[in-house]
Amino acid sequence: MRQTRPSDLIAIKRAATSEPILDILSVRWSPRAWQDRPVEDEKLVRIFEAARWAASSGNEQSWRFLLSRRHFDESWDDALACLVDGNREWAGAAPVLVLTAAATSTGRGKPYKHAWHDLGLAMGNLSAQATADGLHVHQMGGILPEEARERFQVPEDFDVVTAATIGYLGDPDTLSERRRKTELEPRTRRPLEETLFTGKWNAKSPILK
Repeated sequence: MRQTRPSDLIAIKRAATSEPILDILSVRWSPRAWQDRPVEDEKLVRIFEAARWAASSGNEQSWRFLLSRRHFDESWDDALACLVDGNREWAGAAPVLVLTAAATSTGRGKPYKHAWHDLGLAMGNLSAQATADGLHVHQMGGILPEEARERFQVPEDFDVVTAATIGYLGDPDTLSERRRKTELEPRTRRPLEETLFTGKWNAKSPILK
């Protein structure tokens, strides 16, 4: 079987949008197959710098990141142990694994109601910058938060929220048959008229022709 090239995967996964959008958003997707290739430090610094400048409620900047690099950081095995089995199965081949956390209170000691939202904005920035630098990011909710809290000594006033792998596209043939099939399927989204409403719930917005 011919090896699937990264360019082939990008073509398969490019979003079939109903309107033109930024190309960087069209080609962003979440792979599970990774090259055995380290991510350059300067690229990692750049994507976290992009996350730093995400929009933030009251400029509270809820987000924190725990970075582990395979072959480089002693924390790698600890980070991998914080994933559920189904994610650990493929994430262990990635060169970079990140655990994310969000503050539960503001700097003034009030509940931070939008902390997870703001963390999501930061990860959106990170993903866009990573794509611009030829990288891919796979975010996942399948984690063991309390395992992460214990292993990384996360304070009680932070929630451990998600994990993400970062790296260069690999060969889908390295995955299980079920994962490989998913890796090679085109991406889909629900139609915009099922998401965007005006006037009342489920009322199609008049801006949609």
